[in-house]
Amino acid sequence: MLEKIHIFHTNDLHSHFKYWPRMASYVNTQRAHLTALSETSFLVDVGDHVDRSNIYTDATVGKGNVKLLNNAGYDVVTIGNNEGITLSHEELFHLYDDALFDVVVANITAAQGDNPAWLKPYVVKTSKYGTKIAVIAATAMFEIYYKELNWHIEDARSSLIRLTHQLRQEVDIVVCLSHLGITEDELLAEECPEIDVIFGSHTHHTLPTGKYVNGVLLTGGGKFGQYTGHLVVEYDKKTREIVEKKDTLIHNKDLPNVENENEFLLSLEEEGKKLLDKPVFSTKKAYNKEWFHYSQLSHLFAQAILEKSGADCALFNAGIFLDGLPKGTVTALDLHKIFPHPINLCTIELSVSEMKEIFQQSKNEEWPNMELKGLGFRGVIFGKMLTYGFTMNEDRQLLINGQIADNERTYTLVTLDLFTFGYFYPSFKYAKKTYILPDFLRNIMLEYGQSFFKL
Repeated sequence: MLEKIHIFHTNDLHSHFKYWPRMASYVNTQRAHLTALSETSFLVDVGDHVDRSNIYTDATVGKGNVKLLNNAGYDVVTIGNNEGITLSHEELFHLYDDALFDVVVANITAAQGDNPAWLKPYVVKTSKYGTKIAVIAATAMFEIYYKELNWHIEDARSSLIRLTHQLRQEVDIVVCLSHLGITEDELLAEECPEIDVIFGSHTHHTLPTGKYVNGVLLTGGGKFGQYTGHLVVEYDKKTREIVEKKDTLIHNKDLPNVENENEFLLSLEEEGKKLLDKPVFSTKKAYNKEWFHYSQLSHLFAQAILEKSGADCALFNAGIFLDGLPKGTVTALDLHKIFPHPINLCTIELSVSEMKEIFQQSKNEEWPNMELKGLGFRGVIFGKMLTYGFTMNEDRQLLINGQIADNERTYTLVTLDLFTFGYFYPSFKYAKKTYILPDFLRNIMLEYGQSFFKL
């Protein structure tokens, strides 16, 4: 007997809900049709469904996303880095308390104390005809972040290979939800051909009909709700072998419109605004933002992050400000509009020669007009690189807060974590760093504003 098993899959939604109603409606209709044909189907998500740059997601601390996943009838999800490292330990611990689906991630455990009740290294799903499908999963290795947030993370590939070998004799099919990126997926397939399908994500790659590596089918559904994937596996019950496996991507924008789509989007936005529209402090004047110059807001922000970190000096790009700070009552919603980014602060220990190099690199004339995508940045353009507390004089001497720097000393620079991944400042990648977690920039501005201003 040949059995058809269907797995619909999404990934890297990043709280882009534009096509969510039509995707959910389409999948629900398809699954109902398949059930009528006596064919089994599942719906899975491969992580980064949450993105706290979205007002609704931030206001509900991700629980609104879980509600949407419940309503859409998901069976299994895994976590991406946006679920894993943009929430405090306590927030992630309770994120899926009300989930009606399984949450699978093999390489994360609590560093201390109990694991959350929802956390599973794998699940086994059974088809209508008794075929057993093991679902394993792992998330990207942001080790420093997870450690600071009181989670222990293991090597993803090793964890998945170990689980596959453990489960292979117990089940008929093994599929993997991988929030690791295309390169890791390819390496995993080369090392572990016992996995039948790897559902890919994290690097936002698009594989319209999948890709075979070492006999393993890899998928990739882009980002931001562009696509829904549909995997079909034909399984021979007699020989206990997969006869065929194929994946296709459905363009969500081409799916039929659903009634009240716009009202749905507006309702999420309004709910988020209502929850965030709470006064946090009050100002006596407005603080303007500039993308190509220093500004009143950049001065205030520099004070805030220097106080928070205790660093000697600060470095950040002016494009980080998406709005100015209003005069009068300031709400959490105002701060979210200014700082929608899921970005944290980081302090870096640097020598005088390294500080000089950083100062010179910051004058790169190509950066200000660059359209930056990713690394947590949710703005429009990069903007001017701003330095506070350090500069160089005409004799090429480094000045720290107006004084000639001591060549025998190490200085502490506070900056944004997006600069520590090696793209802009390669030396940051290997320097001694301390990430300030879990607070985002808006949280730090809120804390400083409450001490600096009054309601």
